[in-house]
Amino acid sequence: MVEISGEMVRRLRERTGAGLMECKRALEQAGGDEEVAVDNLRKAGLKTAEKKAGREMGEGRVAAWTAADGKSGALVALTCETDFVARTADFENLLGGAAKLAAQSNCGDPAALAGMAFGGSTLGETIKLMVGKIGENISIGRASALQAADGQVGFYVHHDGKKGALVSVKTGADAAKAQALLKELAMHVVFANPSAMTRGEIAADLVERERAIYLEEVKSKPADIQAKIVEGKLNSFYATQVLPEQNWFKDDSKKVAAIVEAELGKGSVVLGYARFQIGS
Repeated sequence: MVEISGEMVRRLRERTGAGLMECKRALEQAGGDEEVAVDNLRKAGLKTAEKKAGREMGEGRVAAWTAADGKSGALVALTCETDFVARTADFENLLGGAAKLAAQSNCGDPAALAGMAFGGSTLGETIKLMVGKIGENISIGRASALQAADGQVGFYVHHDGKKGALVSVKTGADAAKAQALLKELAMHVVFANPSAMTRGEIAADLVERERAIYLEEVKSKPADIQAKIVEGKLNSFYATQVLPEQNWFKDDSKKVAAIVEAELGKGSVVLGYARFQIGS
């Protein structure tokens, strides 16, 4: 029999928000398997507060850069060991330069970005020099670049510099108008934390896991309506995960896709997004 440690209980409680004893019992019933325990708690009707997020461990900052014409942009997360270093001008300048380089080279791969020319050397070598200077590890945590030949790219970085989003839309709207909406759309992404652009991008095993939980929840209902209830619950699940289907953060009676088309004109659609966050 697997021994259930206090650390295992603590982790499950943080993920689900359930009580300590409920978490311990769920882990015991699951033989110590945390994922099975999460499902057991959900099936028992105990709500989970877990939310997937693109989080970076440790300290650091997020920065974005977009071209003057709004056709391209990038989002970069630079990580370090202490917040003190993240607040220095040298760190901020390096991060800003990395975001600009990623956008201009359309590079969303941290390793490839590190090998690119930067300040008479490469970005990777420049980072190593700073590490040697301050005695603290620094690395490119994540990077994403977006382009929109038939639209615009915009961003939002929260005032603490620890979370931000980059978004792109296809639209024929005026650039200034598009940029205003893109900033709000990026704010929505930071706030609502979608996990996919389309339903097809969500892992099939995750969808089946949700379906199994919903089937368990409706097993006492008449057989002829169980499928409809489960389908409705799955649609609600998708609406929390898929960006265009999410409720708009400023008006939950409207969907993101509808807001984009209403504000930027018929045929305007979201093309892509990236969201990075440092820490919890």
